[in-house]
Parts: sequence; C-alpha cells; structure tokens
Amino acid sequence: MTPSAQRFTGCLLGLALGDALGAPHEGGPLERFVWRLIGRTRDGHARWTDDTQMSLALAESLIAHGALQPDDLAARFARSYRWSRGYGPGTARVLRRIRRGSPWHQASHAVYPSGSYGNGGAMRAPVVGLFFAPDPTDVIQAAQASARVTHAHPLAVEGAVLMALATAAALSTPAPLDLFDQAASSCLEAPFTQRLELARRWLATDAHPEPAEVRQHLGHGLAAAESCVTALYVALRFLRRPLPETLAFVASLRGDVDTLGAMSGAIWGAANGASALP
Repeated sequence: MTPSAQRFTGCLLGLALGDALGAPHEGGPLERFVWRLIGRTRDGHARWTDDTQMSLALAESLIAHGALQPDDLAARFARSYRWSRGYGPGTARVLRRIRRGSPWHQASHAVYPSGSYGNGGAMRAPVVGLFFAPDPTDVIQAAQASARVTHAHPLAVEGAVLMALATAAALSTPAPLDLFDQAASSCLEAPFTQRLELARRWLATDAHPEPAEVRQHLGHGLAAAESCVTALYVALRFLRRPLPETLAFVASLRGDVDTLGAMSGAIWGAANGASALP
C-alpha cells in the first residue's frame, strides 16, 4: 500500500472505528440501553452509526462524479437511511422528506428554518478533506456545500470546514500546532474561535486537562460548536499515542461519543495511516 493509500485508509477506518466503538457510550442510560439491543449485526459485529454511513455515501458520490454534487449526495443520503443507524431525529426527518421527493434545500429548512447547527455535516467532512486535499480553497467550498445538504446553519457549516481542513492537513503530518493552525485558519464564528484559542493554549503548553474540564470548556454535545473543536483537540493531544488511548479519552467525555470518536479518529488515522491501527 502506498503512503497516500495508507493515510486515506487510515482516515476512513479511524472514522469508522471511532464511530462504532464510541456508540455504546453514547448519551444517557436510555440511549445506551437501546444501543445494547441494536448495536450488533446479526453475525455479532459492532454496528457503525449514521456517521460512517453518511461518510460512505459522500465518498461514493465524490468517486462517481469527481466533484461535489449536492443533488446526488442528498439522494444517496436518503436511500441509505436506516433508523437503526442512530440518526438524529432532525436529520431523520430531513432524509425522510427527501426520500418522499422534497428537494434537499427545502427539506432541510422545513425541519429547521435557519438550518440545523448540529455536527452531522462535520462528522462526514473528513471525506471532503481527503478528496480535495491539494487545494484548501476547494476543501472549504466542498465542505460548505456538503454540509448544507442536511445542516445549513452557519455554525454547522463552519464545523464541517474545520474538520475537512484538519483532515487535509493531517495527510502531510505537520507538527500538531501547525496542523491546528491550518485547520483553524478559516474559523470566524465566536463559538469556534473562543474554544480554539483555549484548545491551542492547552496544546502549546502541553497541558493535560481532565475530561471534566474539556467537557466544560470545549463541549461534548450534538452541536457543531460543542464538539468539533473538542474532536480536533483530542486528536492532536493523542496524535502520537495509540488510537485506543484516543478513543478511551473520547469515551470519558461522554455526550456525543460516537461522533466525537469518528471525527478525532479520522484526523488521527489520516496522520498516522492504516498500519498504525490496532
């Protein structure tokens, strides 16, 4: 396997592993109980969630067209929707509307008039970072377009751009702070810039805040602003550590563990490659 293929494969497997291994720790007692019932395939394998499913659909669309085609992407998202993947209720409603024939831009705003500000656009954005990596401008534009199919709020779009740029930067394995700065270069919204400032300070001073402090100051929720910076920080804090240590820290954060795991796992995998996976 070539070095590039190692990193691409590492990114996609890191995303899927972070997703599947994080899902059993997701949410509160009720959510964890439900996942114990549906979180295994018939042959006993750990089930991935909507994070991996939508990432696969995005990858397939990009490969088929050689470009970001929102209409095709929306159709693929709708066709591959399965409730058992653990889709968020808002995204599920958007995809069911698209499946019934609504244009994606109408379906998205019918559910959320201002667009969803969740992290659903960000969780699949590492695929955009891989595909458009040579040109940061292309990465940004494609990340924005891919997010808006289901998550059109400016905060959701900014989260997608952050994850896509982080993944593209990770392919060349710069020093963690250089990677951080490349990823954060396009962030303008205060909910992101304030968290990014703190996360960078932690990384620059080699601080090791406990999970409770990371939860409090960076977040661990479903909103893009409360999860994307967290995922970037965790990925870079553990960039030279084994992936299981990265995902164990993610699990200790609680909250939206599968998506935090998917995003941090993708960045870690892009930087370290498939051969570094357990």
